[in-house]
Amino acid sequence: MENFCTICGAKLSDDKVCRDLYNELSYYSLTHPNKEFFIHQYIVDAYLAQHASKDIKPIKIALALVGLCLFVNYNYTGRQIQNAHIELTKVKKNWPVFVRPESKIDITISDILLTKTYSSRDELIKKWATSVWGIWKDQHAAIMQLAGLYIENKKNKI
Repeated sequence: MENFCTICGAKLSDDKVCRDLYNELSYYSLTHPNKEFFIHQYIVDAYLAQHASKDIKPIKIALALVGLCLFVNYNYTGRQIQNAHIELTKVKKNWPVFVRPESKIDITISDILLTKTYSSRDELIKKWATSVWGIWKDQHAAIMQLAGLYIENKKNKI
C-alpha cells in the first residue's frame, strides 16, 4: 500500500514521513557545490510554506513566504534571501498570521529526490518553490508588503 503526505501529497515509503524527505533533500542542498547561490534556502522556505500550520510560529511562516516572494518576483538567490530574513527580524517585531491554503501542487519533495543530476534537481527545486508561492496567491499582497519593508529598508541603508 502506498503512503502519501496528507499535506503535500509526497509519496512516502512505509517507514518515512515527509520530514524525512525534507532532511534528505537538505543534505543534498547543504552539500551543493554552489555555496554562493545557496539553493538550500529555497528548500527551507518552500517546505515550510507548503507545510505551514498553526503549530508553527507566525515569524517562520512569514519569513518563508517573504523568501519565496523575493525569489519568484525579484530573482533573489538563497544567500540574498537569508540576508533579507536577518534584516527583517531587526525591523519587524509583530508578525502577521498566514493560514496555509488547501491547494496542492503537482511537484512534491519526493519528485525532486527522484531526479539525479544537479541541474535537473536544481531546476525542479526552483519550480517547486515557484509553485508553492503560487498557492498563496490570495495572500500575495500582504506578503509582498512584508518583502517591500525589507526592500525599502535596504534602500535607506545605501
